[in-house]
Amino acid sequence: MPAISGKEYINRIDQNHAEIWIEGKRVSGKISEHPAFAGVINSQAKLFDQQLTMDTMTYSSPTSGNQVGVSFLEPKTKEDLTLRREMIQTWARTSAGMLGRSPDYMNTAVMAFAAASAIFTDSAKPFGHNMRNLYEIARERDLTFTHTFINPQVNRSQSYSEDSSTAISAKTIKHNVDGIFIKGARLLATQGGITDEILVFPTHAAAINKDFAYAFSVPSNTKGLKFLCRESFRYKDSHFDHPLGSRFDEIDTVVVFDDVFVPWERVFCYQNPEASYKIFAESSFYPLTGHQVMARRIIKTEFILGVAEMLVDTINVGEYQHIQEKICEMIVGLETIKALLLASEMNAKIDRWGTMAPDFTSLSTAIISYSRLYPRLCEILQQIGASGLVSIPGEADFSSEIKPDLDQYLQATNADAQTRVKLFRLAWDISMSSFGTRQSLYERYFFGDPVRMASNIYHTYKRDNAIDFVKKFLDHK
Repeated sequence: MPAISGKEYINRIDQNHAEIWIEGKRVSGKISEHPAFAGVINSQAKLFDQQLTMDTMTYSSPTSGNQVGVSFLEPKTKEDLTLRREMIQTWARTSAGMLGRSPDYMNTAVMAFAAASAIFTDSAKPFGHNMRNLYEIARERDLTFTHTFINPQVNRSQSYSEDSSTAISAKTIKHNVDGIFIKGARLLATQGGITDEILVFPTHAAAINKDFAYAFSVPSNTKGLKFLCRESFRYKDSHFDHPLGSRFDEIDTVVVFDDVFVPWERVFCYQNPEASYKIFAESSFYPLTGHQVMARRIIKTEFILGVAEMLVDTINVGEYQHIQEKICEMIVGLETIKALLLASEMNAKIDRWGTMAPDFTSLSTAIISYSRLYPRLCEILQQIGASGLVSIPGEADFSSEIKPDLDQYLQATNADAQTRVKLFRLAWDISMSSFGTRQSLYERYFFGDPVRMASNIYHTYKRDNAIDFVKKFLDHK
């Protein structure tokens, strides 16, 4: 089965009938027609349709010969990394980079784990084969995934160890000849319930308790699996009023595993703390997913820069030096992450599994920089837009009897009132709305705590050459 169409994607998700709860009610009927999910599902459907129209978005499957998505491509050369970047950015442009969990992210994750499937090898079970098999099925069927790597935030102190008698964080509770059983909860499955599968991988707790040292993937409609949604930020269908939230709110979920049964052929790791560590430490998961994320973020930053410049031009404030400095700050941020992404490709090397892995030093530098840059981009929009970001009547107002007043008093130097308000509502949806502030938090913590990432760089960055340089300089006569 080749790469699917948008219609096929929607039909498949509608037929899943996963157990999804939002605002105290279980979703029934076609989820693609539910007000909270219609926007993101239809936006993703357009990605699949686009994938079918461009040769650069697919490649010939090494097993079936069918055209499959480039997001599944395991890079073997630097040219492959370029191909992947171009594909990722083509998709990102359709959402202005606002779909953080567009299918290419998880496709990349599954590919990265499958490429290093030997890590999953267990003497008792063919876990490595299971991982590779999932990847090939996903590639050939164009499956979509959500994932969860985070335990509930009951107690985040370093000394806390969850009481093993009470299942809060999802853990293995038993196994039999057919598979394992999971009970408890996990956090932050973005797009939970509206994908074909959910991928569940170890958390840091795996190092403390082997009951948390597991990995598997199951269909989203598996018995006992529930997705508990936050409030939807798709408050209106109107693209004028909510230009981003109406189309791209992905919904984050708490995942509850109520004695969920996972067949052995779906398991990749079981009660193995050592393998749980190696899965991330010895695979190229972080370099490959970091490459995908930064490629998308470049498009997102270009979009926000464009919005900022349009605000400047619309209200004619470009003559002020503080405005010029702010736009320059955005440009510097954009060009910095572009350079770091290209550096990661230029300095890419074949890893121990035969995969061309981008340089993670460049990527981690970009990732940490972006955790600070993105909130600043939103702040700059607020500073440029100022009171104009709260003087934003809605689409219905421009079709009412107060339209003449709006036309008179909300016009701008270089735009009529309706055009000006439409632009300012977009800037508001990026920087101030519920959708926008969620995006800011999301980008700040996409790969976890940026302080912890900085600590990792401190401990791993090779500084010997810099130290030797200074020593030689001091010793020079």
